Amino acid sequence: MKFGISFATAGPFANPDLFEHLVLTAEEVGIESIWAIEHVALPVDFKSKYPYSKDGSFPGGETASLPDPIVSLSYAAAMTKKLRLATGIMILPQRNPIYVAKEWATLDVLSRGRAMMGVGIGWLKEEFEAVGVPFNERAGRAEESVQAIQSLWKEQPEAFEGKYYQWGPINSNPKPVQKPGVPIIMGGNVEAAARRAARVADGFYPASGSMKTLPALLEALHDECNKIDRDPSEIQVTAAGGRLDLSKVARYKDLGVSRMLIPPPAYDKEGLTRALNEFAESIITKVS
Repeated sequence: MKFGISFATAGPFANPDLFEHLVLTAEEVGIESIWAIEHVALPVDFKSKYPYSKDGSFPGGETASLPDPIVSLSYAAAMTKKLRLATGIMILPQRNPIYVAKEWATLDVLSRGRAMMGVGIGWLKEEFEAVGVPFNERAGRAEESVQAIQSLWKEQPEAFEGKYYQWGPINSNPKPVQKPGVPIIMGGNVEAAARRAARVADGFYPASGSMKTLPALLEALHDECNKIDRDPSEIQVTAAGGRLDLSKVARYKDLGVSRMLIPPPAYDKEGLTRALNEFAESIITKVS
């Protein structure tokens, strides 16, 4: 089992001193990865409900500080050697896949192969309206974008012909260090997301990680793999576990989860140092 830190760039961690401390301490104690979230803008008085809280409220509210994930992860790459750098998640249908392919390939090169591209379809309708992307097209755009990005990472230029994106043979360089490309992890806590992961992704990240919903999602993942004749073991499952103990980790491992995410355990340097070292001693060192 591997362990990562979610929400690693949000809120207080927009402060470079605190972010640097989180990143360096995480690497020192054996955390495998940090995960950045994304919202390019939060419209004033938005009405959309956040799907991962009981009351639909967005953590931090509409004025939350949410730095650009690629810039933040690039900063983290420069001060670390082993820590993997992921998004959990990037809102893929709001972005042009040609730009996304270039950004992630560049991050992978500069980090010497430590990037992991977590993507999802998004939930904030007002944000889609602000950037001019139809909200009801987001699922189709996301799946097609993954295919387009994977095409751009091939060694030889090729044309791409989809419903939303089309181009003739084009060069996109540099290529990722990881082959055949940066691992793409499909996020989402619904069956459709699990099935998208089976069809086009290298991993699946059901963000809530609830034991009430996770078994059904993994069943959908396996069912879709059977339909398309894909080995489900090729798809690495990441789950948010909240507060962890060894028995909880074992239950997730038995379900097929290979990575668990925890939120930042503190929001000050001393608290982070203490809590992350305690987590390493009580969990990381005891899990093979």
